[in-house]
Amino acid sequence: FAGVVYNYDQEGVHRAASGWEQCISIPLLQPGMAELLQHWDELLEQFSLEEAWLPHRYEEQQHNCYTFALAFINRVRQGQGQEPLSKAQFTESFLLPRTREASRYLTLHQELAHRDVYVVLLPEEEQDS
Repeated sequence: FAGVVYNYDQEGVHRAASGWEQCISIPLLQPGMAELLQHWDELLEQFSLEEAWLPHRYEEQQHNCYTFALAFINRVRQGQGQEPLSKAQFTESFLLPRTREASRYLTLHQELAHRDVYVVLLPEEEQDS
């Protein structure tokens, strides 16, 4: 994917096109909803300029990057007539499944890196059976 990552810390909101290559992407849009992406980009830019995200408002435990992301998601949900998500709901529904999946891949990668393994791609007809 190409894009810009917004993040919030004690220095305020940052926009970065690189430096996030090791992060986990959590898709929030269902397939077929790509037309919303441009609208989300505009909403995110407006949202990031709000007073709530000024540097002096940052608080490590209660008003941080996680708060920023969840507040934006809830703003979008509100605009779609949906109920806001609590931190617990968002963590359980969106974050934990993706981090568990990433953990499985990292474990597999570590196992393979320490063994002599040869990977063979099967012809398509054998893969389908």
